[in-house]
Amino acid sequence: MKILISNDDGIRATGLNALRESLQDQHQVYVVAPDRERSATGHKITLDRPLRVKEWTYPGSSAIGWEVDGTPADCVKLGLEALLPEPPDLVVSGINFGPNLGTDVLYSGTVSAAVEGMINDIPSIAISLASFEFNDFSFSSKIIKEVVSAIDGELSPRTLLNINTPPCAPRGIKVTRLGDRRYVNIFDKRIDPRGRVYFWMGGEPFDLDKDDPETDVWAIREGYISMTPVQFDLTDYDFMNRLENICKKIGGQAPDL
Repeated sequence: MKILISNDDGIRATGLNALRESLQDQHQVYVVAPDRERSATGHKITLDRPLRVKEWTYPGSSAIGWEVDGTPADCVKLGLEALLPEPPDLVVSGINFGPNLGTDVLYSGTVSAAVEGMINDIPSIAISLASFEFNDFSFSSKIIKEVVSAIDGELSPRTLLNINTPPCAPRGIKVTRLGDRRYVNIFDKRIDPRGRVYFWMGGEPFDLDKDDPETDVWAIREGYISMTPVQFDLTDYDFMNRLENICKKIGGQAPDL
């Protein structure tokens, strides 16, 4: 297969290189990744300035790479539309250093890179090592290699597979849904030498449904690999009929044009 890989930790990231090395022997791999860390940029794209691109070489490897001074979504969009010689069969984003669980997927540059593939009707996978301390990507690399082989032709181009691997020998694999993850945000207020106020943002996650064995957060906490199929349709279908009735109270439906 022809596979486009990207990430949000930057083109020099250990996880990205581990991903490339795990796939390049059996597939033609193209790397389009940010020139530096772009974590938690979500699906931001760059419209207010040009994007700068440099070719990136991997001696002894058939992989072809480019670094981009943009976001993960920029990288995949640019790769698909301007850099790759032909459309890839698969987009894989990662291996992220840190989890992407529950509502993390709305902030994650890693997941957004895969979403960009999905928007372009290309089967896409995001994979993350669910730890900020353990940085051995060897097992995550093994898993993604097996997943890519097993899922060939099975993954819908309108579905993204979000994978999280635990920082330990896994107890198995769980097919999960996104958990309800929130954050206790901390804003550290400081003053610069010119007297101007600025803030550093941090925080810790807490999970409202952490005891639900159907969720990705539960699976990782219990030492399982989590695999969650994700779609970008955020429509609340259950609320649509109620909303129709509400609209009648505020002027009714718009006339047919």
